Amino acid sequence: MRDSKAGRSGSTPRTRAGRRERVRTYRQPSFFQRYRTAIVSVVVVAVAAIGIGWIFLGSTAAAYTCGQQFNPSPTPTVEPGSSTRLGYLEDDMGRSHAVQVPQNYLYCPPASGTHINAAGLGPIQPRVYKPDDKVGPPNWVHNLEHGGMVVLYRNDSPGATAAGQQAFTQFFNSFPASPLCGIPAGQISPVIARFDQMPHAYAAVVWDRVLYMDTWDPALAIRFYNEESERLDSNGDLVAPPEDITQCDARLKAARSASPAPSDAGASAAPSAAPSTEPSPSAS
Repeated sequence: MRDSKAGRSGSTPRTRAGRRERVRTYRQPSFFQRYRTAIVSVVVVAVAAIGIGWIFLGSTAAAYTCGQQFNPSPTPTVEPGSSTRLGYLEDDMGRSHAVQVPQNYLYCPPASGTHINAAGLGPIQPRVYKPDDKVGPPNWVHNLEHGGMVVLYRNDSPGATAAGQQAFTQFFNSFPASPLCGIPAGQISPVIARFDQMPHAYAAVVWDRVLYMDTWDPALAIRFYNEESERLDSNGDLVAPPEDITQCDARLKAARSASPAPSDAGASAAPSAAPSTEPSPSAS
């Protein structure tokens, strides 16, 4: 009995010894696997830093400097019905999105130039911005590029008072859709904000053009917007705004092509129109 047990117990080592041992290979972890936590942490911190930087840029009025104040000869009085174009042409300063800190503008208030291209920071939400709201040209120049109008007031003007802010609110609430493209009020226009680096109390600004006012005239500002924010050239092509975000030019051309051409009989029977007194869209 003892011998049989010994035989059975002695057979176990021989059976195990006959099995082939599996060779276990050690897999070296990749660089990313070894440092994954550190890499993810660095990426999160970098993204947060970029976001904070954009917010700081968009909320700091000192994010820009002015080369000189745009100060042409005093704006002439323009009578109702006059063909004289409102405001003054300002030299175009481009429309890059490569914003520097601070961003320098050759002319202030700028009617063009480098600006922020980031949601909520440029273009910015149209509304009446209070005197202590920190918005500046790097933010609202993008509104101009899309065909918007920006109304500026100096801090030492009545526009900065409670009564002036209320007048701006009424102006904002009655603002029309854009004249040619039909962009609803509140989508791009109007931005109403404080701006001190200008020689007059108020300015209405569209792309490449500035209308100064020494007293606030909402009707004149609306006329300026209707005549200058969106314009066609002599061929009927859209020349302003420079960035056609709503495909307005294509829509206008489609509407013209869909309109029936007048018959020869109708054309000959119609009275001749008086010469247009409107200035050439290319005139300054």
